[in-house]
Amino acid sequence: MSDGLFEEGLFGASAEDRAGERIAENAPLPVRMRPRSLDEIVGQDDLLGPGAPLRRLVEGAAPASVLLHGPPGTGKTTLAGLVSQATGRRFVALSALSAGVKEVRSVIEQARRRLGHSGEDTVLFIDEVHRFSKTQQDALLGAVEDRTVLLVAATTENPSFSVVSPLLSRSLILQLRSLDADDIRGLVRRAVTEERGLGGALRLDADAEEHLVALAGGDARRALTALEAAAESASSTGADVIDLPTVEATVDKAAVRYDRDGDQHYDVISAFIKSIRGSDVDAALHYLARMIEAGEDPRFIARRLVVHASEDIGMADPTAMQSAVAASQAVQFIGMPEGRLPLAQTTVHLATAPKSNSVITAVDAALTDVRAGKAGMVPAHLRDGHYSGAARMGNGQGYQYPHEKSEGVLAQQYPPDELVGRDYYAPTQHGAERTLADRVPKLRGIVRDDARQ
Repeated sequence: MSDGLFEEGLFGASAEDRAGERIAENAPLPVRMRPRSLDEIVGQDDLLGPGAPLRRLVEGAAPASVLLHGPPGTGKTTLAGLVSQATGRRFVALSALSAGVKEVRSVIEQARRRLGHSGEDTVLFIDEVHRFSKTQQDALLGAVEDRTVLLVAATTENPSFSVVSPLLSRSLILQLRSLDADDIRGLVRRAVTEERGLGGALRLDADAEEHLVALAGGDARRALTALEAAAESASSTGADVIDLPTVEATVDKAAVRYDRDGDQHYDVISAFIKSIRGSDVDAALHYLARMIEAGEDPRFIARRLVVHASEDIGMADPTAMQSAVAASQAVQFIGMPEGRLPLAQTTVHLATAPKSNSVITAVDAALTDVRAGKAGMVPAHLRDGHYSGAARMGNGQGYQYPHEKSEGVLAQQYPPDELVGRDYYAPTQHGAERTLADRVPKLRGIVRDDARQ
């Protein structure tokens, strides 16, 4: 498996095995440190608090199928095992990379027989469910519907786009977040001291610990794998300490030090964005290089570029968003180190682009009005008029189709009565938005003509 803290060999194990009581001493460190209870789970406080949906599921109080959505190394597989362990159900795992419809149906049939013969329920865990075809996902529907299996599916992709609607409607969708620096730091320290980890046989220097935290990029497995490799390297030389040079040599990275409390992490990304906003392309590339060399998650960098493309450039250069999204997709497609190239290209594009914050200003102004209760009835002529009885209610009646005008725009009320004449979008004179600065007032003049009569 590629995610979580389980190994494939443990998937068919008993509840005791999954709780960690008989895990082999020579198992990889991420397996040995796999959480054995909810109290050992880090980084998902919103989902695991008292009465929270995930805690209720794991404690067996809310038997419902669930889709766990989140980055690698956040504990999706671990949580699936805990669901089975806590509820006493049989645990079966499939990987979407290797399983087909035949395997899915076989598991469901076995689950149905067990349920009928002994009353034993089955938790079916499917990793990377977004890789299942529509046919494979459809094969799960009946068993999920009648609770022949309790489905726990994991995906790194947005399930709204990668999972079929019928399966979405039958499942609880829970989003797990990337672990932050404190989460990773605490996990590493436990692994150094606990008997199932390194057992205190080695000491971890503070700067080496911070380098491991930075390299992890929010991924628990990555941090523990790097720690284990560094520990083996230190032990082979007779050392009793894991220092920064040992970690550097093990992972073949030069340390770009983030301070112990994680402030440097936020300082560097802040300086990166502010340099782009300030149009200093060279400073932006410097901070990009620091993050790459420090082992920052490239997807995190790409996400910040996508946000910046709208927040600080917007319609001044509409191609900036295209560039940022393309970089995000390219990084996921090709990985690192080649991913540094689309990241750098987009950094240069955004830093040298004309700037405008009109998009974020406009949407935040609209949100302010909505939150203040300014959300009147949708005008009758704009409402859906395609269902039976809509015409009797006046819905959809009197709507004018803009394409019937040669200009493609006509006078018609679009906002609720309370917001007629309210302006949100204010184009600047920068870049491509200069054209909109002339066009938007003309459009408003035509569209609102009837409101002034």
